[in-house]
Amino acid sequence: MAKLLNQFNKHWTQLTLWSAILLLIGFGFRAAGLTLIANILFAIVTIMAGLPTIIRAISALNAKVISIELLVSIAVIGAVVIQEFEESAVVTFLFILGTFLEQRTLNRTHKSIKELTESAPKTALLLNDNGETDSVDVDEIEVDDKLLVRVGDQVPVDGKILTGSTLLDEAIVTGESISARKQPGDEVYMGTTNQEATITVEATKVGEDTTFGKIIELVEDAQDNQAPAAKFIDKFAKYYTPAVLIIAALIFLIFKDFRLAITFLVLGCPGALVIGAPVSNVAGIGRGAQGKILVKGGSVMDELNNVDTLLFDKTGTITTGHPSVSHLYQYDDHENWLLIASQMEQASTHPLGTAIVKYAEKSTDNINQSIDTKTINGVGITTEYDQQTIWLGSPTVLETSHVNLTAKQTKQLIGLQESGNSIVLMVADQTLVLMFGIIDQLRPGVKDVLNALRRYGVKNFAMLTGDNQKTANQIGKLINVDDVRAELMPTDKASILAAEQAKGHKVLFIGDGINDAPSLAKADVGIAMGSGTDTAIETSDVVLIDSDFNNIFKAKKLARITINNMRQNIVIAIATVLVLLLGLLTNYVDMATGMFVHEASILVVILNAMRILRIKL
Repeated sequence: MAKLLNQFNKHWTQLTLWSAILLLIGFGFRAAGLTLIANILFAIVTIMAGLPTIIRAISALNAKVISIELLVSIAVIGAVVIQEFEESAVVTFLFILGTFLEQRTLNRTHKSIKELTESAPKTALLLNDNGETDSVDVDEIEVDDKLLVRVGDQVPVDGKILTGSTLLDEAIVTGESISARKQPGDEVYMGTTNQEATITVEATKVGEDTTFGKIIELVEDAQDNQAPAAKFIDKFAKYYTPAVLIIAALIFLIFKDFRLAITFLVLGCPGALVIGAPVSNVAGIGRGAQGKILVKGGSVMDELNNVDTLLFDKTGTITTGHPSVSHLYQYDDHENWLLIASQMEQASTHPLGTAIVKYAEKSTDNINQSIDTKTINGVGITTEYDQQTIWLGSPTVLETSHVNLTAKQTKQLIGLQESGNSIVLMVADQTLVLMFGIIDQLRPGVKDVLNALRRYGVKNFAMLTGDNQKTANQIGKLINVDDVRAELMPTDKASILAAEQAKGHKVLFIGDGINDAPSLAKADVGIAMGSGTDTAIETSDVVLIDSDFNNIFKAKKLARITINNMRQNIVIAIATVLVLLLGLLTNYVDMATGMFVHEASILVVILNAMRILRIKL
C-alpha cells in the first residue's frame, strides 16, 4: 500500500491536472444533457482522486489516527452508492487539489548538500619522511600527517601551520570576506583557500571531524529533521471527523434514511477548509515573489508569523560583503600615490586590494596600467618605482620598512581600528604616504528594519559573526543591537540557535554563506540573501532575491497578512459547513442546494485569498 501511495505522490501533478480536465469535461457533457457520459467521467475522477485519499485514510487508521481522509473516503463511497457521482468527483478533486497546492509550495531538494560535498577538497599533498610529496585521496589522510598546501590549493584538513606564513580565504567557514593572516602555530580549516604562499600543515582533524565536515553534517541533519508545521486541518480532524461520522450514524439510525445520512457526510466534508489554507499560502507566496521575496513553503508563513527571536550573520547579511575604502589619509603630495597604489594592486584578488582599486577608479585615470610587485609573506606587497622602494600592506609594513608614526598618525590609525576598519598603509622610502581605512559597509536601512521588527513582536536580537570582536561591537552599536557574539565557527552559531529554541523561542536566522547553512536549516525560519551562496539559498526557507534588507520586515508583514487571511478562510469554511448541516437537518437544504453552496464557499475563500496579491507591503 505504501508503494502504491508513493506512486501517486510521484505523479500528483499529473493526477490533479487530469482530474481537473475530466471534471470540467464532465460538467460540459452534463450541461449538454448527456448525463450518462458525464457520470462516467465523474466516476473516473472519483477513482483517480479518491484512491490516494482512501489509502491515506487506511494508513492513518493503522496508526490509530482518525483523519479527515477517513471522513472524505466514507462520504465518497456513500455518494457512489447513492449514485451522486458529481458530488463524489467534486469532493475528491477538491481534496487532492488542496494537497497539490501545498506540495507545490513545500518542495525542497538536497541539491545544496551534494554541491557542498563536491566543493570539499578531494586530494592532498602528503609529505613523506624524505621530504617529498605524494598526491593522496583526502580520505587516506590521518591525524598527525604532514601536508603541503600550495598557493591556490584548498586546505584538505583541520590542522595547524608548521612552516610558512600566508593569507587564507576562510569565507567558506567563517563567512568573512577579508582573508585571514596565518602564521606558524595558527589553526587552519578544511576547505579554506591558500592565497599567498606555500605552507606545511599538520592534520589535527580529518574527514567528517573537520569544521567543514561538521557543516555538511549539520545541514543534512537539519534538513532531514525539518518537517512542515502541522496542518490546521489535521488538528481539526481529530475532533471534527468522529463528530460528523457519529451524527451521520445517528441520522441513519433515527430516520432510517441512508441517503440523508450520506448527504450529511458529503456536505460535512470541509472542501473550503481543505483548500482555504493552501490557497492563502499560494497567494501569499505569489505576493512575496512580486516583491522579490521567495517563500519556499506554506508552513513557512505560519512559522515566520510566530518568530520572536532574530539571529543574524554580519558579513554579506547586514553588510554588503564587499569591503570599500571609508577613509584615506594622505601625508605626501609629491606623487599621485593613490594611482600608484591602485596600479600595484591591479593584479590582486585580495578584497582589500580590490577595494583600493575601485576607490581609485572614481578619481584617477590610467588605472588599468599595472606595476609589477613582489609579495612579502606576512607584510604585503612591494615594488621599486622611480628609484623608490614602496611598500603596501598591513601595519606590519611599519616594522619592515623601519617607519615610526607621528602622534597624529597613531591617533588616526587607532581611531580607524576602533571603528572597525581594516588598515592598509603605503610607505615610500621610509615615509608613510597613505593610510587607508577599509570597512564592509552596512546595507541601507538595517537599523530601521530591526526597529520595525520590534514593533511586530520580535523581542530578542543577536548578531553572530566569525569576525573579530572589536569590529563586531562597532557594527552592533550602529544598528542598536547589544548582543554581539564574534569569532564564531558555524557549529557555534548552530549551538546558540539551538539554545534559544530550547528556551521556547521561535528563531529567525538570516545569513548568506556556506558557514550559515547549518543555522539556516535548523532555524524555525531561515532567510538567505539572494547574493549569498547556493548552499545558503537552498537550505533557507525564504530568499531575498535582490538582497534588500528592507524585505525582511516585508516578509514578516506578509506572513501576518497571510495567516490572518487563512484564519478568515477557516471561519468561512466552518461556518458554511455548520449552516449546511443545520439546513439539511431542518429540511431547508437538499444535496443539490448543499453542493451549490459548498462550491460557492470554495469560490469565496479563493477570492478572499486573492486579495493578498493586491496588498501593499
